[in-house]
Amino acid sequence: MLTTALRNVLAHKARLLMTVLAVCLGVAFVSGTLVFADSTAAAQRAAASRDFADVAVTVTGKDPAVPAASSAPSVLTDALARRIADVPGVAAVRPTADGAATLNAADGTPLRVKRGANRAAAYEPGRHPLVEGRAPAGAEEIAVDRGTAAAGRYHLGDTVTLATDGPALTARLVGIVTTGDTRVTAGGTLTLFDRATAQRLFAAPGQYTAIDVTAAPGTGQHELAERIEAAIPADRAEVTTGQAQAAQQAVYVGTLTRGYQKMPMVFAGVSLFIGSFLVVNTFTMLVSGRTREIALLRAVGATRRQVVRSLLAEAVLVGLVSSVVGFGLGLGIATVLPELLSGDGGRLPQGPLVIGARPVAAALFVGVGVTVLAAWLPSRRAARIAPVEALRAAVRPAGGSRVRPVVGAVLLLLGIGQLVSLAGSAEDASEENLRSAMLGCGLLVVALLVLAPVLAPPVIRLTGRPAGRFGPAGELARRNALRDPRRTAATAATLLISTALVSGLATIGNSTGQALDRQAADGLGADYVISTGDTMTGIDPAAAGRVAGVPGVRGTSAVADSTAVIGGRVREIAGVDPAGVEQVMRLDFASGSVRDLGPGRIAVSSTVARETGVGTGGRLDVRLGRSEESATYTVAGVYRDNPTARDAVGLRDEVQRNGYKPGSVQRILVRGDGVTADGLRTAVGDNPLLKVQDRAQLVREAAGTMGDLLTLMYGLLGIGAVIAALGIVNTLAVSVSERTREIGMLRAIGMDRAGIRRMIRLEAVMVAAFGTLLGLAGGLFGAWAVGALAGGAMDGYALALPWGTLALVCLGSLAIGAAAAALPARRAAALGPLEAVAEG
Repeated sequence: MLTTALRNVLAHKARLLMTVLAVCLGVAFVSGTLVFADSTAAAQRAAASRDFADVAVTVTGKDPAVPAASSAPSVLTDALARRIADVPGVAAVRPTADGAATLNAADGTPLRVKRGANRAAAYEPGRHPLVEGRAPAGAEEIAVDRGTAAAGRYHLGDTVTLATDGPALTARLVGIVTTGDTRVTAGGTLTLFDRATAQRLFAAPGQYTAIDVTAAPGTGQHELAERIEAAIPADRAEVTTGQAQAAQQAVYVGTLTRGYQKMPMVFAGVSLFIGSFLVVNTFTMLVSGRTREIALLRAVGATRRQVVRSLLAEAVLVGLVSSVVGFGLGLGIATVLPELLSGDGGRLPQGPLVIGARPVAAALFVGVGVTVLAAWLPSRRAARIAPVEALRAAVRPAGGSRVRPVVGAVLLLLGIGQLVSLAGSAEDASEENLRSAMLGCGLLVVALLVLAPVLAPPVIRLTGRPAGRFGPAGELARRNALRDPRRTAATAATLLISTALVSGLATIGNSTGQALDRQAADGLGADYVISTGDTMTGIDPAAAGRVAGVPGVRGTSAVADSTAVIGGRVREIAGVDPAGVEQVMRLDFASGSVRDLGPGRIAVSSTVARETGVGTGGRLDVRLGRSEESATYTVAGVYRDNPTARDAVGLRDEVQRNGYKPGSVQRILVRGDGVTADGLRTAVGDNPLLKVQDRAQLVREAAGTMGDLLTLMYGLLGIGAVIAALGIVNTLAVSVSERTREIGMLRAIGMDRAGIRRMIRLEAVMVAAFGTLLGLAGGLFGAWAVGALAGGAMDGYALALPWGTLALVCLGSLAIGAAAAALPARRAAALGPLEAVAEG
């Protein structure tokens, strides 16, 4: 039987090729992602180790983040450096002063990083090799790394505007260096000052933020750390080994790049799931075409178990080939992924491919496992073929199952019932309900797959009517699609799944995006917003006055942003001046008013009110910003969710006192006529720490997360299209082979080659249309139910169909059907009448 299995694989290698390609896609994504992850992790560890190759121990202050603001001077001074240098086992001591600096690019726009960090430090010849120019020698000179120079389009001699944590500064670029710091090469920037300037900006004159220590030969890092700990004041300084810092840095960079592994894994899961239907369909067609052969094997003594083993052996062989080819493609994916993902502001750590046991095992498990599991059901059907089938002259399509409609109807009712019940409880948009909605969507799709053979005849009879305009070719195409509903349904399954996923995601994404747009537009009365982008950085309080003096400005309101623990969760709170905030911030109060704000009184969004169960007049325990104790606040009002107002609104002075930058503000809302972004940017000193955005930019930023959803959606559509095309090609190729005599007869009675091609293409388009219609029905219904839950958690949410995307999906699916039929149609048209009749 094993010999028979091998011969069958070789005999049907053309048909099995499509199956191999479909499974290859999933294997390639899985193995490629795992190899990429292992290779990137190894490169990160290697790069981090290189960064700290000459650092055995680093000494830092107990609160190094704000040493200059501390009431007590930092212990990290030249005196401590000399004391550490006298510790036995110390070869060298290198005090450093580093922090963060943001720069304006050559065109004046802030050079904001998408990954990495805006690093700044004192220039050190051994750590920062110069490639152009010279080292900075004064407060008005800087050097940058090569990547930063390219991103900012800087040249030696340029005047660069930058900011560390306050007003903007200007300096002349005098040097360009190279660096191996993975926090910079991962997409960050590096700005270098002379030592005195770095100390003044990030510590204090004569003080440092860290002291790096190199060990003498033969001295271990942990041994040296213990000696240094004994020599320094333990209450004001701490010691970390270089190995620990390298591990921390590798974890940090790994966190920045971990998201890149998720998208390929999603594609892998979808391609394997959709591809499994192609495997089932292929082996089902093989069993159907070899009914007499299998029956003859049964007649000569083969048992049911041997028949099952023979077909599963074929599946194993197909899976092994798919695994090997897919793993090779996966290595290609792992090779190109770093280059593709390094195109948005930085480069991933570079290194050789790391091929461990995990990706190899995953490729074999996925390729063989999916193929064998998918082939199990057809093999069971093959085992039920009776020996008497060998005596039949022709193979008849399998009859419809009586159990299928019942099972499909039960699953359909369960899925619809669960989604409708969840939609009715839209106010409770909990994670548990969202998971239940996902389960309901899954039940709905499975029900459509089970019912597809039952639904195929009525749907194709209805949708196939326009094919009658093409004459006999159209009518024959419709009848051919109806000839074997199970085969038609199995072929359409791949398009059904991909269309359901894409249409559902597109509808939810479009509805959510429009809701965010409305929230951002309706909640903001200002024409411009000047902001820092985080609560750890502040705007110079004098900047608000300068902005108010810009010609055309009719009103401004400064907002202090901070965090607040409300109801046991960390939320965002906006501190405002009730007297002037209404002209720049539109607050739609369900109860209370912004004028009711006062000491010990805050307003909360409808989401916070719903989650905490506290309304106007109620009391909440709130811990503001950096305060260590909670205080009881009275709820002065409840307003509709508003991204401009954040989760809660309080008095500005109260939020400022407890903020991370006491006395500062994080946003300035501006309203005026004829005001330009350039004018406002000039008023704040072209500070690169600040963003100046108009209403349109704020709306786009509010909906910015939809970009990832669109990428996922089109990726899923592409995968589904490729596998669906393979399935249609496979099915039509088998269909043409089975209908060789029929095609010959059609040629003999006068149908020309063009008519044959038209018939095959129309049949493929009907199958594609059937799968697309069922997928749209399932996807849109699921999107409605999930959207109803989203509406309970998001004010202004309403179902908004993305007509353009849906039309693109429909047209694309029909085009896939027509394109996939090209090769089988050409083969069918090439058959001559006598040749076809003789072959049949």
